[in-house]
Amino acid sequence: MELGGGTNHQFVMFSTVHLTALLLIAFIVVILFWQRKKLQENGARLNTIERVFALSLFAMDIGYHIWLITADRWRLEDSLPLELCSISLFVSIVLLWTGNRFAIDFVIFAGIGGALQALATPVLDMNFPHFRFFHFFYTHAGIIVTGLYFVWMKGYQPTFKGVLKTMLIINALLPIIVAVNWLVGGNYMFLRMKPQNGSLLNFLGPYPWYIISLEAVAFVIFTIIWLLLRRKGRIRVR
Repeated sequence: MELGGGTNHQFVMFSTVHLTALLLIAFIVVILFWQRKKLQENGARLNTIERVFALSLFAMDIGYHIWLITADRWRLEDSLPLELCSISLFVSIVLLWTGNRFAIDFVIFAGIGGALQALATPVLDMNFPHFRFFHFFYTHAGIIVTGLYFVWMKGYQPTFKGVLKTMLIINALLPIIVAVNWLVGGNYMFLRMKPQNGSLLNFLGPYPWYIISLEAVAFVIFTIIWLLLRRKGRIRVR
């Protein structure tokens, strides 16, 4: 695994490596669903598993920032944890460590929705087997697995109120992100321009109208996630 900032092949969207990573993540999700009842029988060990997983996500992200620094790539304009998935990762770690139910809706809706879009159209400049490749796919898969885990394993039932709450939180964050972008010349949450290597935003109109379109898309995606998962949970998390 290459850790440094040396020469590496450019990541290609929908390449064999990309599709293999997506298939592996899908396989893990299917296994989690199929084995959910068996895993629930080991309830006494679940708290330990949750914290170990939280630590692994935290360590992976710390490792990413260490790599950015050592490769002289850490910059205020694009290295702060202010992307939606970076925020979702932090909330996922807190959720896994504390079990705080107030964090669950954000992970289920913003986390899963954002991570799925990111995995489908990665903004990634390092290919397999670079550390950044593993960091990207592990952390985004970790967000998805965390959200599904709390529905399938911990019995949390998502609600439409949770969709609205998540939308409210995201919109409350937007002015802060806009201010940071202005201060540091960044493009966090793509609020200044679209990503250069293509993404879902290419289908949502020109700047700044794609931001409004993205609000509608986010609401639709969150609602679909709610419809798919609302009947899976039976009890509320502590």
